[in-house]
Amino acid sequence: MISYLRPTFCALLLSGCTFANSQSMPYKSWYLGFSAPDYMEVWIETADVVDIQDRVFQRAGSGIASMQSPPNNSGDSRGWPKRAAIGSGKHVTGADLPKQIYVRWQSLVEPQTYLMVIKIPEATREIMRKGEKAFCAADGKWITGYRQSIGIRLVPGGIAKVWVGGPCMTPIEVTTVKAVIDPRGPYEGKSGGEYESLSNESKAYVEKFGVPYDSWK
Repeated sequence: MISYLRPTFCALLLSGCTFANSQSMPYKSWYLGFSAPDYMEVWIETADVVDIQDRVFQRAGSGIASMQSPPNNSGDSRGWPKRAAIGSGKHVTGADLPKQIYVRWQSLVEPQTYLMVIKIPEATREIMRKGEKAFCAADGKWITGYRQSIGIRLVPGGIAKVWVGGPCMTPIEVTTVKAVIDPRGPYEGKSGGEYESLSNESKAYVEKFGVPYDSWK
């Protein structure tokens, strides 16, 4: 499976030489964010994007996924959120709407290295293009809002749920993806098997409660 995914994405990289000036979305850029359950720390090695014009944006995301670690093991890592947060990340500047998102990440509580390709269908892009009237409680105003953000929640076992959302808009779940294990380990085998460090709070939680794999099925 690994040998299939990587050459496929490399082929996409080679095809990303066609540039176009127009964009199909009604805003300048879209946001890519990542989150993880309480204490279930994730380090994103890279998130590479291929947009619908077949342009490639390498390292459109990387670093720590947003996560909470309340003191005294008072948090709860189990299950999926009823209202998903988009998570930490950044705007994918210069890109059109995405066609595929390639993600390689470290699940630090296991530890394990995963990779996956998230295929974004046209139906999801249509949701992102569609403007809707929305009420913003923070300032009491009605706006025309867009779901211009993609949020990816990564959990141990290599499962990811994907939502689209935006300011004052209710997030919509669009897909669930099961990643594969990268047998090379962290950083494609270039770190000698060394993972990013796990925080003391996460370590204490896992030692007491374990990793609730069954809650994410």
